[in-house]
Amino acid sequence: MRLRVIWPGKTKDARLRALQADYRDRISHFSELALEEIPSARGGRSGAGKKLLPAERRLLEKLGGSLKIFLDPRGREWTSEEFAEWLGQQALRGTRELAFLVGGPEGFSTAFRKQADLLLSLSRLTLTSDWARTLLLEQIYRGFTILRGYPYAR
Repeated sequence: MRLRVIWPGKTKDARLRALQADYRDRISHFSELALEEIPSARGGRSGAGKKLLPAERRLLEKLGGSLKIFLDPRGREWTSEEFAEWLGQQALRGTRELAFLVGGPEGFSTAFRKQADLLLSLSRLTLTSDWARTLLLEQIYRGFTILRGYPYAR
């Protein structure tokens, strides 16, 4: 199963970039992983948009056969064990690619959010995009270690 994590812009904090690179390397022992930074939306609108923007439409076309998981504060909240179980079930089902999308400061438009296969919340707390990216990678790694029974998860 291939994993793709997509986010707008670059992580500004060098320490968070280093953590993201560390988790990218760790995850790559379990699964193919692609991290993709896409251009930030300029002059965009708030999350109330009812029509897909051209950039959103292109991104969805690019993710055609992927299971699309959007990080969203209104999404499901799972424990790390529940998330690991879900990851394992996706692998057993033969899911070819999981695409995790992290929104920018404005989040996702309403029209774009409706295209998600799953809305996932990392926390009820408000996180910056940079922290959300890092936390997502850590939880993906933790999920794989839980599935394999590695001591990291304890």
